[in-house]
Amino acid sequence: MAVDEKAAYSLTNKGKGELKSARTELPMLELKLLVLMDGGANLGRILKAFSAQPQVELVETINRMKRTGLIADRDKEGGGDEHGGIEATGFFTRPIFPAAGEASAEAADNTLELLKRNGYVARIAKKATEERKLGKGEKIHVMVIEDDAQLAKLLRMFLLMHDFVPRMAANKNEVVASLRIAPKPDVVLLDVVLPDIDGFEVLMRLKQHPVLKTVPVVMMTAKASREAVLQGLARGADGYITKPFDVDIISHAIKSVIGLK
Repeated sequence: MAVDEKAAYSLTNKGKGELKSARTELPMLELKLLVLMDGGANLGRILKAFSAQPQVELVETINRMKRTGLIADRDKEGGGDEHGGIEATGFFTRPIFPAAGEASAEAADNTLELLKRNGYVARIAKKATEERKLGKGEKIHVMVIEDDAQLAKLLRMFLLMHDFVPRMAANKNEVVASLRIAPKPDVVLLDVVLPDIDGFEVLMRLKQHPVLKTVPVVMMTAKASREAVLQGLARGADGYITKPFDVDIISHAIKSVIGLK
């Protein structure tokens, strides 16, 4: 099947909305492609990134995404190819660089630190395939794996206020102890960076556990890139939220991944 590997795509407003809505019904392959195309990507790069996926399926998926208005050809968006044209993605969220003539060593250092702190922004939460209705007196148990004490305290208070039952863990031993508590959690909020274990390893262990593998996992991180988001989704994460975030986003994500309205 002959394809034009230089053909480039970018997200439409509808596509960007799917990554920031914290509630999406898109198939996982389309979601991964949106993450990769956010900012623009040509077909050659896409085929390389998804080399394990049949090429025919990838091309058909991309064409479907174009038909449904999630993506558009870069030239139709005024973008040109991956290395030319105007790139407007993140226009209001990217760091502001010092104006010409105002740069100094101190300003350059500050800008570098700002770039390090400002990573990729995602508000992804897959919508459950089935709707869930709570029985009388039933509550949702949320396991929070977060080592930042201040954020953990905030999340715990927020969950209690919204009638969830929080269960907190900050390191490997506390994760194990928390998982032994009955009932099993309905959803896990998982920090990517933990003091004694990698969050992705925790994710994989949860997804490979015979009892816990069906528990939805929403990853949270202050350090993110498209590659990290793709890694989380590829390893089975049901959502990926970058910090800082409005706590209401967490509520939307929890309800989305477990099927609550």
